[in-house]
Amino acid sequence: MLIRPFARGDREQVTALVNAHIAAVVPGVSVSVQVLLSQLERDPGEFIVDRWVRDRVTLVAEQRGRVVAAAHLLRYGDGEDTGENYRGAGEIRWLACWPDAPYWPDASAAGDALAVACHAQFQRWGVGRRLADGSLPAPAVYGVPEQWPHIRAIYERVGFRHDGTTEVVHLATIETLARPEAPMAGLTTRRTVGINGTRLTAVLDGADTGYIEVDTNLDAGPRVSRAGTWADVGNLWVDPAHRRRGLGRWLLGQAATWLDLGGTTRLLDYSEAGEHAYAAFLSAAGFTVLTRTARGFVAAQPDR
Repeated sequence: MLIRPFARGDREQVTALVNAHIAAVVPGVSVSVQVLLSQLERDPGEFIVDRWVRDRVTLVAEQRGRVVAAAHLLRYGDGEDTGENYRGAGEIRWLACWPDAPYWPDASAAGDALAVACHAQFQRWGVGRRLADGSLPAPAVYGVPEQWPHIRAIYERVGFRHDGTTEVVHLATIETLARPEAPMAGLTTRRTVGINGTRLTAVLDGADTGYIEVDTNLDAGPRVSRAGTWADVGNLWVDPAHRRRGLGRWLLGQAATWLDLGGTTRLLDYSEAGEHAYAAFLSAAGFTVLTRTARGFVAAQPDR
């Protein structure tokens, strides 16, 4: 087994490894070699967090001539211009490893060795905190999804523990989203640029009563999505005085009609594990649970 820095000749094997992990979470989505290589250099989608990154290293575990595992590591700055939760930290941005198989029964050993090498890199960087995640350059793939029990096991075996939240990712096909009639006479929509996508605002008697924002920029770049184009709900808000009257569901239907015009086929939304009322609302509107993902893995700083 050999743990070494990523080389350009590894790109096809690492992309196949990453796409296997993506495919277990989101149906019909894969990324190109170019998209993966771009993320290794910088992550433009993370326009706030990525500017705090000071160093990037990608490591692979080569076992009997095959790349069995890969990990992308980040070191964040320690100055006041870096967010407090990331200041002075090192992070395994993602780690992917083939699971053990009858024809390759010791793949997990390569994953463990790679995770140990990640700790060694953190030691060389001298970081104050050690974090781990699974953010791959594909829609809805972040944290450690429940479809990756082998990755969570690797993290836990090398000292990481889940110290954050669990989020639920919901998915709906645009064609099956409910599109109810307006719940109030005189209700109209106004379309503007929002802070997290295109905003559709519900207007009643000249007053804003709620809005939904949908982001259709999830497929930016040369990503391959065999299941069509994707969007997600950036914000959904209803004025408290107009809640429980069907306005939120109507806004979702208005967004579905708008997205349908542009050829979007899938819509994502998110909830915390304990947000049962919102999860029930999404289910009634036509969403299903895509995955549950654990965020916030941290490791104790070892003695020097």
